[in-house]
Amino acid sequence: MKKKVLVTGCAGFIGSNLVDRLLKEKYFVYGIDNFRTGKRSFLNDSFKNKNFLFIKENLLNKNKLIKIFNKNIDIIFHFAANADVRYGYLRPLNDLNYNIIVTSNVLEAMRINKIKKIVFCSTGSVYGETNEIPTPENASFPIQTSMYGASKLSCEGLIQAYSEAYNIKSYIFRFVSILGPRYTHGHIVDFYNKLKKNKKRLKVLGNGLQKKSYLHVYDCVDAILKVINCKTTKIVNTFNLGTEEFISVNQSIKIITKYLKLQPKLEYTGGKSGWIGDVPFILLDIKKIKKLGWKPSFSIKDSILSTLNYLTKK
Repeated sequence: MKKKVLVTGCAGFIGSNLVDRLLKEKYFVYGIDNFRTGKRSFLNDSFKNKNFLFIKENLLNKNKLIKIFNKNIDIIFHFAANADVRYGYLRPLNDLNYNIIVTSNVLEAMRINKIKKIVFCSTGSVYGETNEIPTPENASFPIQTSMYGASKLSCEGLIQAYSEAYNIKSYIFRFVSILGPRYTHGHIVDFYNKLKKNKKRLKVLGNGLQKKSYLHVYDCVDAILKVINCKTTKIVNTFNLGTEEFISVNQSIKIITKYLKLQPKLEYTGGKSGWIGDVPFILLDIKKIKKLGWKPSFSIKDSILSTLNYLTKK
C-alpha cells in the first residue's frame, strides 16, 4: 500500500523538488499551495502523475485545513513559509502569519485528525550570530537577529510542545541556504539578475567577506528521506543540514562572473553584514546526520554552477 503524505508549500523551490522525489519513490502526495510565492510551473510534471493531488488553499484558513487533512495521511511535510530574510524587518507580520500562525494551524489540523508525523523545514538562522563554529544542534541560542530566524525558532517550539503533548513524532531540519534547480531568491539569483541588467558593475551588500555554507537541493531532499526512513525512538528529532565547507561572498562572485564571462567593477555597501539579520558566518556541524550514512554529494562550487545553469536555461 502506498504511503500517503502531504506537502505544504509544494510549489516552492524546496517543496517542489521534494514532491518530485516522493513521487519517484512511489508515495501518494497531497500538495497544498496558494501560489503566494510558489510557482505552478514547478509542478508541471507532478500534475501529470496519478499519485499527485493538488489542493489550492491558504494555510491561514485553519477550518479548511482540518477538513483537508485526513486520518489516512502518514506524514506532513511542512515546507510552506515566508522565506524573505532580508526584508523581514520591513514586514514583520509576514513572519508571524506565514510561519508561526500557519504552523500552529498545521499542528492543530494534525492533532484533530490524529496524524502522528511531521517534517519541518527550519533554518540555521535560529543560531543567530553564534560564536560556536561549526554550530552543533545543541548549541546555545544567542539573541535572534532576524524576524525569519525568530519565527522559525518559535515554530520549532510549537512543534516540540505538540510532539510531547500528543505523541507526534517530529523531524526538524535546520538548513543552510539551499541552491539548485528552481532556486528563486538569494544572493546567487540577485547577482545574476543585476549582471543581466549591467554587465560592468555589481553592487555587493556588506564587505563581501561574509562566510556562507550552501547545500544543493537534491542533497537536502536525500538527507530528509534518509532520516525519516531511519528507525528512531525519539519523539523530537533535530538535524542540521549543510556541508563541511564554506565560501565567502567574494569567492562566490568570482565563480558567478567566471561562468558568465564577465569582469564587473564591484561596489560594496560596507559592514560585516549585508542587511539586518544577515549572519556574517554560518557553518553548521553535520556530524549527527553523517552518522546515519548521509553526506553531501555536491560541493558548494558545484551547487553554485548547478544554480547558474538553471538560471541561464529557464
